[in-house]
Amino acid sequence: MAKGRVKKRTHIGAPGRQTAPGNAPSKPGERTPKSMVIRIGASEVGPSVTQLVRDVRTMMEPQTATRLRERRSNKLRDYTTMAGPLGVSHLLLFSKSSSGNTNMRLALTPRGPTFHFRVEKYSLCKDVQKGMRRPKIGANDNHLTPPLLVMNHFTTQLKEGVNGEPQPPQIPKHLESLTTTVFQSLFPPINPTTTPLKGIKRVLLLDRKPADPTSDSASYIVDLRHFAIETRTAKSVPKALRKLDAAEKLKHPGGQKRKRGALPNLGKLDDVADYLLDPHAADGFTSGSDSEPDTDAEVEVLAPTAQRVQRRNTKKSSDEAARSSSDRRDPRVNVEKKGIKLHELGPRLRLRLTKVEEGVCAGKVMWHEYIHKTKEELKRMDRVHEVRRQEKEARKKEQRANVERKRAERRARGEPEVDEEEEGEGVGLSDAEDDEWDDEEGVAREEDGEEGEDEDDAMEDG
Repeated sequence: MAKGRVKKRTHIGAPGRQTAPGNAPSKPGERTPKSMVIRIGASEVGPSVTQLVRDVRTMMEPQTATRLRERRSNKLRDYTTMAGPLGVSHLLLFSKSSSGNTNMRLALTPRGPTFHFRVEKYSLCKDVQKGMRRPKIGANDNHLTPPLLVMNHFTTQLKEGVNGEPQPPQIPKHLESLTTTVFQSLFPPINPTTTPLKGIKRVLLLDRKPADPTSDSASYIVDLRHFAIETRTAKSVPKALRKLDAAEKLKHPGGQKRKRGALPNLGKLDDVADYLLDPHAADGFTSGSDSEPDTDAEVEVLAPTAQRVQRRNTKKSSDEAARSSSDRRDPRVNVEKKGIKLHELGPRLRLRLTKVEEGVCAGKVMWHEYIHKTKEELKRMDRVHEVRRQEKEARKKEQRANVERKRAERRARGEPEVDEEEEGEGVGLSDAEDDEWDDEEGVAREEDGEEGEDEDDAMEDG
């Protein structure tokens, strides 16, 4: 008799098989962050939001579903179901309300929480490049590594009222720390001592805007910018002098004259020092472009030869390292200056936090920008969610009891055991019916959320 084939790649008991990253038990912060950027409603959101989703996917590379294709029939449950097997940790859901506002939901799988943002302003990658004099398109090798996340003004100090005035509204501290942690978990952490500088090709800047002191409600606004990093050897001569030197006419090897740069017009200036301090003053205007600076920020880094020597010295014994340390008396000998320039790639987003809720787009509201509840209303809401949780646990308990009862009856009659899927025909609710009940409840909550968003839009317009 022939020996049966054993699946060596997909069988659970196969030697050397690694568990899928989504199914493997992992502690918080240990799994590699993976994201899915999704359009809710597919083509109903319009071409601009569709292109925005593509730009955000490019920004979130490489650990993201770049070629994800949504259908109009897809529901949120379809994506949350596949998030576990695929190891997806973050869901970025873009949608458009009936009033025309663009919304973004940032959800952590599988237990939440979910942050609801309103996209107040956004610029696509093509719009950013059109506004630049020398646009630079991101190369393919720039997206092989995740960007460096830079966060600014995410921790605020408590502000007291002036002249006995009431204290302005503030975001709860635990929500501020939770939002900071969620943004930090979008990309894998970077160890400064082991991460090579050549591997950092992009920067993702998150800048939190200060709250409006005249507003009655606490606001949480974040500006998002995406840049590419370019490093070059720093030049000792200022750019203004280099521009004057480049204005000379040089001869080509063929004998033709080539103009490398036009001599700047200094007739409108009182002194040449004005041009040296501000090279754009000769053009009659001052450059206000923050995304395309003409001057490079100079930093000091260890030279590549010095890095190789340093790695070689770590393998030597202590006495040899002591003797070789005499060659590095001046720490600035092996240091070279590098000029760093940032080229904006896009997109630009201005996000306004409107709501934070538990779970994945379905749970108790932890904070709302416009709707404020009293302590009695909060207690009533907690009781409602507690009743829902108890009902769900009761349904699961009844289902398990029905399965065990049918198994005992089959064993008593001497019938063979069957799969659990065939045992869901008893009195209790099956898993599919339980999921369907949860889907109906989730749809109802989602409709309530859309109505709440429309109410927020009406309140803001009013």
